[in-house]
Amino acid sequence: MAEVQQAVLILDFGSQVTQLIARRVREAGVYCEIVPFNKGTEAIARLRPKAIILSGGPASVIAGAAPSAPDEVFRLGVPVLGICYGQQTMVAQLGGKVENASTREFGRAFIDVAEPNDLFDGVWTPGQRAQVWMSHGDRVIDLPRGFRVIARTEDAPFAAIADLDRAFYGVQFHPEVVHTPDGAKLIANFLHRVAGLRGDWTMSAFRARALAAIRSQVGKGRVICGVSGGVDSSVAAVLVHEAIGDQINCVFVDTGLLRANEAEQVVSLFRGSYNIPLVHRDASNLFLTALEGVTDPEQKRKIIGSTFIDVFEEEAGKIGGADFLAQGTLYPDVIESVSVLGGPSATIKSHHNVGGLPERMNMALVEPLRELFKDEVRELGRELGLPDTMVGRHPFPGPGLAIRVPGEITREKLDILRKADAIYIDEIRRAGLYDSIWQAFAVLLPVRTVGVMGDERSYDYALALRAVTSTDGMTADYYPFDHGFLARTANRIVNEVRGVNRVVYDVTSKPPGTIEWE
Repeated sequence: MAEVQQAVLILDFGSQVTQLIARRVREAGVYCEIVPFNKGTEAIARLRPKAIILSGGPASVIAGAAPSAPDEVFRLGVPVLGICYGQQTMVAQLGGKVENASTREFGRAFIDVAEPNDLFDGVWTPGQRAQVWMSHGDRVIDLPRGFRVIARTEDAPFAAIADLDRAFYGVQFHPEVVHTPDGAKLIANFLHRVAGLRGDWTMSAFRARALAAIRSQVGKGRVICGVSGGVDSSVAAVLVHEAIGDQINCVFVDTGLLRANEAEQVVSLFRGSYNIPLVHRDASNLFLTALEGVTDPEQKRKIIGSTFIDVFEEEAGKIGGADFLAQGTLYPDVIESVSVLGGPSATIKSHHNVGGLPERMNMALVEPLRELFKDEVRELGRELGLPDTMVGRHPFPGPGLAIRVPGEITREKLDILRKADAIYIDEIRRAGLYDSIWQAFAVLLPVRTVGVMGDERSYDYALALRAVTSTDGMTADYYPFDHGFLARTANRIVNEVRGVNRVVYDVTSKPPGTIEWE
């Protein structure tokens, strides 16, 4: 990607919520990247950041071999914000002291603001008590030279500190989480008031940079792009097509694991609306044969992934001459594929190629979305003129319905699930709730139950419904449907879908990375 004039570097020390820091920075209109702390030196040379943020993390500064920031972070002459562990390592590295706290703080806390400063400007005033979110077992007990206290709690006398001359700030709390109500404003103050960044990183500017980068990388080469009908691959394909025109060919592999009418919608969008060259291969028989008798979810993913590559390579060979493979890798995929302590991992998600392509494919990757979060991809899609029905679609995993049919996959089960899922989504749309939900889907459980329908007993499948709210798919909470909606939806499914006699709603909250069922 072309050089970004103003960028923030976020050094990751392993916090569960480091991505939220990046989200807050992007929301303030500033470009940023997350890099493991042990890759900081290379990132500084490459990115030439105008400000640096040190994330939280699970380690203890007072333990042996504690992770630390590269020394040049504090010699660059740019503003630095340390958050939780980031504050503690900054203090320790600059000559202060940290100790194991006698009273740990986890959860909601209230800080007392001590004095005015640019970080708090327009948000908090001296003497004010403000709500924040704490999560720490160590605490600062002695400040380095030049630092002063700007906020404290009873158990953390150095809850917020600053070296105003060097524009170094440290906060023991987490401003990036929603449980610190004014946290986003504090981060924006650090970016705009402390660091003087313009906040002009817009999707229009990204689009222009991305188009130039694609043209520079591809030149006169040929690009092939696998599309699934999902938001990511569709936006990537349309963006690359805008950059290089008919130098791109798209391949759509119908695995037989798609939702109702999905294949028709994909073909209509690419061939009809955008006139993008598209190969449509119906390989459903091949996939279902390969999955016959398989029950383990990870084995399903591997079979689907390897079969997809085989089919994709076959169709790509028919087109001939492709130099590049375009795919919709997103920034969370990139972050998750890098271990904070150990560098690159193989791949976190078995249906992504973040870890690279098989050598035999002999193509270079074009990943124009790898700097973006999911909601930013949607924004880019709107910038490109994609219809809302496409841009706003709920995420759909690469393995498709295979991970929504726990146990053995059969055509009968898939047909039952498609019909039930279509009814569920239809009811969500009728209720005007589709855009308020991150992802909603039905799951055909590997359980049959006895029921009475009319004057007859039935012995049919139980079906689970799931709907979650999320910002970027990293964490999720269930959507609180009212009982009327659930009763209406369950009634329709049981009456209209033969093979289902019981419907349940899943109200569990999932941790990061586990939004899908299996």
